[in-house]
Amino acid sequence: MREKREVDMTTGVIWKRLLAFTVPLLVGNLFQQLYNTVDSMVVGNYVGKDALAAVTSTSQIINTLIGLFMGFATGAGVVISQYYGARDRENMRRAIHTSVVFSLLMGIALSVIGVAASPWMIRAMRTPGSVIEGAEEYLHIYFLGAVGLVMYNMGAGILRAIGDSRRPLYFLILSSVLNVVLDLLFVVRFGLGVAGVAYATILSQFVSAVLIFAVLFASREDYGLRFSELGLSPAMLKKIVMIGLPTGLQLAVISFSNVFVQAYINDFDAAAMAGWGIRIRLEAFIFLPMQSIGLAITTFVGQNVGAGLTDRIREGVKVSLQMAMGITLLIIVPLFIFAPQVSAIFNQEEDVLHFAVLFLRSSLPFMVIACGNQIYAGALRGVGDARLPMVVMIGSFVVFRQIYLYVFSQLFDPLIVVALAFPAGWTLCSAIMFGIFHSKRWERDLAGSVGGTAEKSPASS
Repeated sequence: MREKREVDMTTGVIWKRLLAFTVPLLVGNLFQQLYNTVDSMVVGNYVGKDALAAVTSTSQIINTLIGLFMGFATGAGVVISQYYGARDRENMRRAIHTSVVFSLLMGIALSVIGVAASPWMIRAMRTPGSVIEGAEEYLHIYFLGAVGLVMYNMGAGILRAIGDSRRPLYFLILSSVLNVVLDLLFVVRFGLGVAGVAYATILSQFVSAVLIFAVLFASREDYGLRFSELGLSPAMLKKIVMIGLPTGLQLAVISFSNVFVQAYINDFDAAAMAGWGIRIRLEAFIFLPMQSIGLAITTFVGQNVGAGLTDRIREGVKVSLQMAMGITLLIIVPLFIFAPQVSAIFNQEEDVLHFAVLFLRSSLPFMVIACGNQIYAGALRGVGDARLPMVVMIGSFVVFRQIYLYVFSQLFDPLIVVALAFPAGWTLCSAIMFGIFHSKRWERDLAGSVGGTAEKSPASS
């Protein structure tokens, strides 16, 4: 008997299924994003712009190293959701237990690599001397606690793969509130500065990881964990890696490329770095709806692949794109108008606000276009094709973006060129992904894999 928390996406009205799954996922991602945002707000208001620059400029380094490992969580979620949709209990359990052991090993590796590589990457970004010490301190502490982050995301991915996006949300809300309290305690009360927000983050992440694995081990459902079953199944690990590695490499390579985008910003001063950091923090919130819907469509497609419902997959992607673009538009219009007031939440120094508003308003109009690459990439991963989105996104966000920066920064105002680097990549990527998805290659591959027996769901709208 299934728990009511599970969401079977192979039946029912599509937009209702997607919305029911996306809302708690969106709120969860919102609270997860609050980790770094609260860090930035606390140091920006209580320590200063150098500290704000130190914390925000490290985002791409963190994303570079964590992205690779998070890709495996995505791969595990796709495999688990497909077995869940096919009602294959034995293989689903094997995939779950393999994923947990693998994520623990990856978390340990991330800590070692992160601590070792951070100093080199900070210097590769041409970080100013006034910011280097704080950036190194923040990253050193952050990566020492990376196991908690990796384990939480894998545990949450397991629950989401079977349609339960609510319990990960509850634990994330709790740990996010704890992070706010610890940020203020460590920075304002104890005066620990950048180190304080780093300690607050890793302690909160460990709490969320402990809570979610307590639930998984206590569960008596098919997805519940058992110590006796923990191990690495070579065949299952290969399947997870085949899907997860392209996604992880995509995330890591794109973020690594953005390290060099950050270097262009760092050639200015701490005020420009802080302003850019404010833009990155605010854009992350704007991306949350489209990313959450993209994660929902991956689970939706994965389950419907297992059930062989091709028409339902196609309709689900259409509905999810409409949802993502509509929500994004509702967010960016008021943010464009009130950009100075919103930016001032992080820091109120005039030079910092000048750069923050300039960077933010240059990218906001393009964010509706960015919905396309998130939704289509999520759909293709759901059918098991993670390589093609990887190639397209690396080509758009890495190769094209670096060529764009190198060429146009020689011809025009470098600050404006850098500000438009992200929108240019989003536009190119969405155009290519649109063409790929509507070429219907994935439909032919799916028809071949299920013997051409795909059927149309009666509840397709």
